Amino acid sequence: MSLIKVVDVTKTFGEGDSATHALRGVSFDIKIGEFVAIMGPSGSGKSTLLHVLGFLDSNTSGTYQFDGKTMEDYTDDELAHIRNKKMGFIFQQFNLLPRTSVLENVKLPLLYSGTKESLWDTKALAAIKMVGLEHRTEHESSELSGGEKQRVAIARALVNNPNLIFADEPTGNLDSLSGGAVMETLQELNINEGHTVILITHETYTAEYANRIIKLKDGVIESDAPVLNRRKSTDKFIK
Repeated sequence: MSLIKVVDVTKTFGEGDSATHALRGVSFDIKIGEFVAIMGPSGSGKSTLLHVLGFLDSNTSGTYQFDGKTMEDYTDDELAHIRNKKMGFIFQQFNLLPRTSVLENVKLPLLYSGTKESLWDTKALAAIKMVGLEHRTEHESSELSGGEKQRVAIARALVNNPNLIFADEPTGNLDSLSGGAVMETLQELNINEGHTVILITHETYTAEYANRIIKLKDGVIESDAPVLNRRKSTDKFIK
């Protein structure tokens, strides 16, 4: 079953001679439970595509369906609910509160979720355990390594148990060892927990943790193919 269906989607910024065509007729489906990497160099349109898929921006033309409905089919309140409950976002810059504990950072999405406050700690601790950081729960995020910060960001994205995780260049600020740990964490969440994952990256090594790679260039899909030799998690980071 398709979670996402994109048909001939375009995105244009500006008008006339100064218009920038970021996406030029992009089409693909993503099924529930897939791990898809969207690859491309700077300016290829991958970040623009992420914003459209995450309902952070609208497409200019074409059709984008999430869970069988387009953006126009949802009210503003429904879109906010989807972004909070059905989608989790992980960014390159972590976006953690520096002088706040790991637990409090992970609890942040619950403020707007409608979840009873009495359940916040339980849900946040479960997400922290999922990324293997129980021993860092009360540490401030400023005391963590880069790889640990990104795993906190993953826990925060997981706390509402979303259908879909967007990871936008999640290893961009990390060394290779920490980056590998983060990618193994995402792969385990896909394989063991069933989360659909969409990874935005410019790195082939990172993309090979997915089971499918969509390559963009100048706003057009160059290729869309399965990963034949998928990198495997060592099962080291999630128990």
